[in-house]
Amino acid sequence: MATKSAGATQQFVPVKEIRNGTIVLKDGGYRGVLICSSINFGLKSADEQHAIVLGFQNFLNTLDFSIQIVINSRRMDLRPYLALLAEKAPEQKTELMRIQLHEYVEFVRSFTDQANIMTKSFYIIVPYTPHVSAAATVSFLKRESASVKSAAQEASFEQDRAQLEQRLSLVAEGLVGTGVRAVPLGTEEIIELLYRSFNPGELENPIRLDN
Repeated sequence: MATKSAGATQQFVPVKEIRNGTIVLKDGGYRGVLICSSINFGLKSADEQHAIVLGFQNFLNTLDFSIQIVINSRRMDLRPYLALLAEKAPEQKTELMRIQLHEYVEFVRSFTDQANIMTKSFYIIVPYTPHVSAAATVSFLKRESASVKSAAQEASFEQDRAQLEQRLSLVAEGLVGTGVRAVPLGTEEIIELLYRSFNPGELENPIRLDN
């Protein structure tokens, strides 16, 4: 029963595989993911805010493809931090320092019980769809041997990945004018991000890959 349920669930997941930091979709499309730094817009001066907005406008005008901006909000888990502080208590040199550390731990624990402390991560999803139709590719590969098929598929993947990487670089360079730094996620990081995305109990803003 569990196997059938897992199989049924996988039908709604658009991801075929993740290779070399690239998401390969079941429909033949590709997705790359950039994680972005943040800026405190509210603390900037009026001139700085204007420059940031203008820089973002210029960035959008340079793009000839769509992007998806994702804000991942999750409740921060401070339990490992509190456990580490508790372990440090016996190492304190004076009784006063041990008492102060204990009171600090209790204050943080009480505060987190009363308020949701959120951590936010910012991502940009960059798409690329090969121009060659899937039907034409399948028709060509059917006439070739297994080894030739594998080589052709690998070459096609590398070419498509190179095109996607160019788009990722274009987005990262365009964001420089806004003061935002962006770097691509690797395979393991993407796997972790998608796992959280498809487990809505752990993530407030699931990532969509079908737009």
